[in-house]
Amino acid sequence: MSLPKGLAEEVSRNLVMVARLIDEDPEQAYAYARIALRLASRVAAVREAAGFAAYATQKYSEALAEFRAAKRMTGSVELWPVMADCERGLGRPERALAMAGEPEVQKLDKAGQVEMRLVAAGARRDMGELDAAIVTLQSPELASQSVQPWTARLRYAYADALLAAGREDEAREWFAKTLEADKDGATDASDRLAEIDGVEFVDAAVTDEDEPDFEDEAEEDDDEDSAEVAAAERAADQAEYYDEDDEEYEPVAAAEAEVDVTDELVVVEDEERDRA
Repeated sequence: MSLPKGLAEEVSRNLVMVARLIDEDPEQAYAYARIALRLASRVAAVREAAGFAAYATQKYSEALAEFRAAKRMTGSVELWPVMADCERGLGRPERALAMAGEPEVQKLDKAGQVEMRLVAAGARRDMGELDAAIVTLQSPELASQSVQPWTARLRYAYADALLAAGREDEAREWFAKTLEADKDGATDASDRLAEIDGVEFVDAAVTDEDEPDFEDEAEEDDDEDSAEVAAAERAADQAEYYDEDDEEYEPVAAAEAEVDVTDELVVVEDEERDRA
């Protein structure tokens, strides 16, 4: 609302394209975000969108700068977890852990706090502290039987950490629990379960023996097509050189037209050999 109407509409169109493309084509979304940023860099929503577009394309330094700018403009702490994850992306997990202990975390809603826990556990794993990562994920939200928007991701992260620590039976149990909560298929928990159980999925395809030999059929069709083309060319040649005013012209009989030129050459060679 702080922009002139025409400019506001132009910026809005670019932000809409960022939202539409960020999952399917992050690079294109990033390009639209840069346009919006050039047009309205003092709008917090634009800085936030530019940050997420940069984050999706793994430009973590740029994303962090945009998120910090948006935070300064709004005073909101809701971007705190993704800012910490940018620190992880930049190879600074210790900074992400430090952010997990800051007062800003207490101001986050439940979803934000769970997200911060996921980031902190990831930072622990980045540092090779698998047991600490497992402990970080153990929380009332993980133990709860109710399914929330974050439940599947939290359970999946816990199962993955258990598996990385060599606790396969427990990991299997939590991948199964993830699958129960993951109604939208946001995780690959089913594939991880199959991998643990040693199940291999094979496509129900036709075997080579049962498969029709389309290659041979294609070759036969090509031969037929070639014969038809040759016949058409001979007919065209006859039509091209036919002159009704030429008294010496004699139409070629159909039987003669089908004679193979190669056969004629063989006959000539035989006659010459007899004379010799």
